[in-house]
Amino acid sequence: MTDVTLDVDGTEVKISNPDKTFFTERGETKLDLIHYYQAVAEPFLRTVCGRPLLLERYPAGAGGKSWFQKRVPANAPDWLTTTVVATPNGTTSDALVAADLAHILWAVNLGCIGFHVWPIRAATPDITDELRIDLDPSPGVGFQQVRETAALTREFLGELGIEAHLKTSGSRGLHIYVALQPQWDGYQVRAAAVALARALERRHPSLITAQWWKEERGARVFVDFNQNAPHKTVFGAWCVRPRTGAQVSTPIDWDELATVEPDTLTIATVPGRADPWADMVHNGQSIEPLLTMSEADMANGLMDAPWPPVYPKMPNEPPRVAPSRAKKADFNR
Repeated sequence: MTDVTLDVDGTEVKISNPDKTFFTERGETKLDLIHYYQAVAEPFLRTVCGRPLLLERYPAGAGGKSWFQKRVPANAPDWLTTTVVATPNGTTSDALVAADLAHILWAVNLGCIGFHVWPIRAATPDITDELRIDLDPSPGVGFQQVRETAALTREFLGELGIEAHLKTSGSRGLHIYVALQPQWDGYQVRAAAVALARALERRHPSLITAQWWKEERGARVFVDFNQNAPHKTVFGAWCVRPRTGAQVSTPIDWDELATVEPDTLTIATVPGRADPWADMVHNGQSIEPLLTMSEADMANGLMDAPWPPVYPKMPNEPPRVAPSRAKKADFNR
């Protein structure tokens, strides 16, 4: 098939090699991926509109050579909206902003299959307006345990008066989102996430862990608080994973949790689903109960949880070394 040019609400977007196979399991092409994002444009843009995006590019399709791209290419069209974002070490780059569907389809044409979304808006970069709870199964943990953890997380947040929304990760885990009032920065939101993870571990120590070091997690579900560290992105809702089956990170109702099979949620099955997140963007929550818990943890002698290695050393952070290595170092002194 020759190149095609789409009129996307008045903006022309050229799609090159539209018949290139991107997903081998059913043979879906780049154009099929374009049609998917057109089909889910309303709920997708409702969650990402105005946010910076980190692009995960697979020009040869899922399973091929790939890389993450923070910077918009120098030859980008002049109608493209960008914003300056920073990495943990302070390096800045011009990132794509999800301004409208044309921006999304332009990126898909570059071979972008996955979009990793910032928890800020380009217009308010100092405000983090989403708490993102990544439930990450450790080796030996089945999806049923992730389901149980999600239900217990919702229950706990409900006790604090916080409404949570659920999506599949598009892979082995689940993500819980809380829309926030525009009052806190990324450091405060991460502190809230650490407090939540620790509280859940205290309540359900055989199922849930807040331990950053993998050697301490055991066969439990890890509540990855560091997905809320400033400058971190999370794989977006309604976004297609770079898997050969074209699985989608799909918002689901809580009453679907017991029966959902994430691998069946693909670009072939997701279009037309109702949007259980439709009202989330208008329903900002307070994390003050979690911040109060964080303050209590610090007052009781707990240190901050470890940060990822790409971040500078933080105040009140414990030694950034795995416990087994620290013990070995002490033994050899």
